[in-house]
Amino acid sequence: MGVRIRRAEQSDRDLVVRLLDDAFMDDPVSGWVFPGEEYRRARHAGLMGVFTDATLADGYIDLVDDSAAVALWMEMPDEPHQAHEPHDSHEANASDEVDGSPESAELAALAEKELAEQAAAVRAAVDPDNERVEQIARLTAGIHPVGRAHVYLWMIGVVPGRQGEGLGTALMAPVLERCDREGLPVYLEASNPRSRALYERLGFVCTGTALDLPDGPTLWPMWREPHTS
Repeated sequence: MGVRIRRAEQSDRDLVVRLLDDAFMDDPVSGWVFPGEEYRRARHAGLMGVFTDATLADGYIDLVDDSAAVALWMEMPDEPHQAHEPHDSHEANASDEVDGSPESAELAALAEKELAEQAAAVRAAVDPDNERVEQIARLTAGIHPVGRAHVYLWMIGVVPGRQGEGLGTALMAPVLERCDREGLPVYLEASNPRSRALYERLGFVCTGTALDLPDGPTLWPMWREPHTS
């Protein structure tokens, strides 16, 4: 396609937030977190700002050069002795058990406390009266596979009017190729059937642990094993 991609810098922060705000304004999960168009337009960009800042700090953001699409990536480390690790390209083995030692239990409790504090902080910063801001953070963290280093595609968005041009696929291709070379799996959550079908064509499979948001849409956790030639 000849799509040019560049790595976003801190100076691109507001551009990325605007792009994500436009791209996800009509997303089912955004509609669940912020029900009602007027309410969503008032609050949605704040949440996209939190996601952008977190990724600029600890991950990396790729932009299509004409600013029509963006992808937020995080490198996730090995975390031994944890549950929810997919063992092959077709399923997540839900029978994995956390080590039953007191040390493991203490680590799990600390991780849960840290997650709760982070989710509460996001809610306080974005929309203090909206429990769903905190709830979505807790629920997605609860289905995120751990136990094996992987790359996490946190968000990928294409602005309205440019969807269907293959920009999302073009954004993902360089990272997927690198992961194949380095033997790294990739994880994401699909928020609608259309994106799920796209990811399946790129080699992702559902882990079998779909997340049905309370009175809301479904998120499909998807995992891609590295492809070997």
